[in-house]
Amino acid sequence: MFPSTPYAASTAQPSPLGPADRALLSPANEELARGLRGVIATASVTSPASNVATGKNKHSSSTADVRVSAFERIVASVDASHFILIPDAIVTAQSIGDVAAVFRYAREHRTGVTLRSGGTSLSGQASGSGILLDTRSAFRRITPNADGTRVSVEPGATVRQVNARLLRRKHKLGPDPASEIAATIGGVIANNSSGMACGAHSNSYRTMNSLTFVLPSGTVIDTAAPGADAALAHSEPELHAGLASIQNLLATRDDLRAEIERQYRGKNTMGYGLNSFLDYTAPVDILAHLMVGSEGTLGFVALAEFETVPIAPHIATALVLFETLDAATRALPALVESGAATLELMDAASLRVIQEDPASSDIVPEIKITTQAALLIEFHAKNDAALDDQLVVASLALSAAGAPQMLPTRDPAERARLWHTRKGLYATVAGARRPGTTALLEDIAVPVDALAETCAALQRLFARYGYDDAVIFGHAKDGNIHFLLTEDFSHEAAVQRQHDFTEDLVTLVLATGGTLKAEHGTGRIMAPFVERQFGSELYEIMKTVKRLCDPTGILNPGVLLGSSPSSHLEHLKSTPQVETEVDRCVECGYCEPVCPSKDLTLTPRQRIAVRRARLAARNRGDNALDLELGVAEEYSSIETCAADGMCQTACPVLINTGDLVRRLRQESAPRPHRTIAARVARAWGPITRGASIALSIAKLLPTPAITAVTRIGRNLLGRDTVPLYTSDLPAGGLRRKSATSEEPQAVFFSACVGSMFGSQTNGADSAGGAAAAFRALSARAGIALATPAPIEGLCCGTPWKSKGYADGYTTAITRTVDALVAASDHGRLPIVCDNSSCTEGLMLAVRTRAAELGATALTIVDSVDFVAEQLLPHLTVAAPLESIALHPTCSSTQLGSNPSLMAIAATISPQAIVPDAWGCCGFAGDRGMLHPELTASATADEAAEIALNTYEAYASCNRACEIGMTRATGHDYVHIIELLEKATRPGSSPAEDGNN
Repeated sequence: MFPSTPYAASTAQPSPLGPADRALLSPANEELARGLRGVIATASVTSPASNVATGKNKHSSSTADVRVSAFERIVASVDASHFILIPDAIVTAQSIGDVAAVFRYAREHRTGVTLRSGGTSLSGQASGSGILLDTRSAFRRITPNADGTRVSVEPGATVRQVNARLLRRKHKLGPDPASEIAATIGGVIANNSSGMACGAHSNSYRTMNSLTFVLPSGTVIDTAAPGADAALAHSEPELHAGLASIQNLLATRDDLRAEIERQYRGKNTMGYGLNSFLDYTAPVDILAHLMVGSEGTLGFVALAEFETVPIAPHIATALVLFETLDAATRALPALVESGAATLELMDAASLRVIQEDPASSDIVPEIKITTQAALLIEFHAKNDAALDDQLVVASLALSAAGAPQMLPTRDPAERARLWHTRKGLYATVAGARRPGTTALLEDIAVPVDALAETCAALQRLFARYGYDDAVIFGHAKDGNIHFLLTEDFSHEAAVQRQHDFTEDLVTLVLATGGTLKAEHGTGRIMAPFVERQFGSELYEIMKTVKRLCDPTGILNPGVLLGSSPSSHLEHLKSTPQVETEVDRCVECGYCEPVCPSKDLTLTPRQRIAVRRARLAARNRGDNALDLELGVAEEYSSIETCAADGMCQTACPVLINTGDLVRRLRQESAPRPHRTIAARVARAWGPITRGASIALSIAKLLPTPAITAVTRIGRNLLGRDTVPLYTSDLPAGGLRRKSATSEEPQAVFFSACVGSMFGSQTNGADSAGGAAAAFRALSARAGIALATPAPIEGLCCGTPWKSKGYADGYTTAITRTVDALVAASDHGRLPIVCDNSSCTEGLMLAVRTRAAELGATALTIVDSVDFVAEQLLPHLTVAAPLESIALHPTCSSTQLGSNPSLMAIAATISPQAIVPDAWGCCGFAGDRGMLHPELTASATADEAAEIALNTYEAYASCNRACEIGMTRATGHDYVHIIELLEKATRPGSSPAEDGNN
């Protein structure tokens, strides 16, 4: 429990799990859980009127979840910082009422509360002991206005999700952190995040219009409500008067006002935003802007309205390489003067990491990187002429500075590649760290004219303290740079080294008139140095603000204003080597928004955290904890992982946690299961036909009876072994048949899943599903096809691979690849597959047997790519559709086939929409039948968005995903090429061939 003294911090020594106090890893604290459940259950649907400053009902019925097991507390503790504290309890709030109830309990029991909306925070402000109040899952609402100039957002939505909603309105949020894929609005507000282009003029503080937030007392403030300031004065008279008193004090102190103005002339996220007292008059507005950058220490922000910024219609981006870091930084003033929107600095160590990254290696020239540095420069303009003018001015500025020639690109795809490299640089660099070390990312800001010397001085500090792998990068236009160090905190000398380095760093930065934090928030790492930067009088004002808002000190204790002078050296995280699949993970959280199990069980980084925690427990000899974590890991980590690889699409270091899960499944698979799986692979043809027939028979029988039988089987043999039959499953599909032309131009591999599961739609014209549609389209386009034989027994191997049945997988792919070699004339013909996950599986199978195949190169193509590139030019749409809702798949995303999917849909309909909330459906082959709760959770947001409109057709490009989305939405999803086939039938018309 949190000690009674406000602002107190733990002094525990570093350990693999944070505090070494064994009590934190003891059996669940049921007393705490009972207390929390009780106060939440008795919370009213609305708070008493005297306690609601808005006069509005912002509360709803509570279904808050309280968890206190060691497993759940450990996985909840992980964030992107180099600190780790394990909470005593996790509460997943479902309403503002839940938040107020938890605050009430915490005040009464002197327990700390840490608010968590994401977990990308790098300075230790997103984790804590006491109660961790998770507000991610139930606070994700995004509401743009009609023209996109404003948007209201709840804290659990990510920056990327908000910008996706604004994109059609040609606007975006002002804050543009590099971690936009995972950074939540709650974190953006809490840290006053900025980013590459927004500087200090379009950050959270400047673009925020209004806030709805909950104070530690439980009072709810809506600053947009009429009379909000009077309501605050009525509900919180001491707070209101105290803020007015501080404002009056500053009005009489020119020296303090001048110092505040100096502190906030650029980026600065140290301490509380005292500029609020200069920029605003009404205490309610001052308080709202103090909330920005307060890191969850003053209240919970439940809703924010932002002014957005227009997206520049004309953009050019260039990467310019300089001989030295000094040369790059000294070119900055001229480039700033030229009007560059962004100037991103990358030093030699950063460039070396980029060169070694297979996805980005060609971005940096193939030269030996020694002292070089680079600037990623971008220009924004309203039209091409204005953009041309900016580029000319910038080129002249670079030339005058003796810099290399600038070669800008306006191509969106190439620009995206450049930015992908920069935005993922932190995690990429950290992922390349020495095994067993922890990454520390710091950010500072200095006047731009002092940046060159500051960088040089930093490099001298790195050399002095032996940080040989340190890197420097960041937002050079604002004098804001990040640097990354790695430490092995299992050694006491490392902690002392960190102490000495930090002292010298603070002296260096403050001597330039800079700030010790520019973007990432004060957190725990710089809390001891706030007073040194601001001086004792301004620091005392910050402490007064904290006491006024949170007199009992319950919110995020130890963060931003910490009483411990060594808080930056406490609760340090170590990262032991566990297994090759995941050791590079820096727990950045980029994977979490795309994970289908994120709202059900665990995310990829939490799965990795469990592996690390189990190893740490074994190393301590704590076998009981290891066993407890292992038991919980089976369902939460292994059974409910879709193993879809979407985490890899978001991970800067390309970790596919599915690889880890598949290996764990293989290691835990019982020998009888492995034996049966191998036999199934050898008899795959009859088994697929049997499954098809069984599904067709099941459709003729009462669904409850079939479901009951499968439930009995699941109870006897296990829920991860026997699928659950449900009424939304289709009847069986048609048998796959071999049919080869005399002079084929391609090999068609129809997936077995289309044979087992028939089309979602009934009727003769949908018989055969995607396979029949592809054959018909090929015939219309004059493309002759061959079929591998015997097709009925062939499979890409994914069913065995996903379950970890190695022998069955080898049996399946050996037979299939041999058949494909023969059918394709030893690789002369391309091989087309009609199911995106199977296409991906075939590619993997070919890579698996690459050594055996030798010179035989098999070209595997997904049907949507083949249709878009080879067939569409020869087809005419006779029966277009008014609208199509599209569901891209995990595999089509990884294959890069989504542009082809969109091209086909656009050919059929002028309105082809991918929902903003699109994500993996979690069906994952048969995973959605083994664990229907996974698909239900994964599709909830997308299904809710789909329900807002009516579409003429619903399409995807993978049979299992079509079943999953049909289940989720109640609409029949079919393969996109089925829709294309109907739309291009000669003589067809919309009246004859509609869908749904």
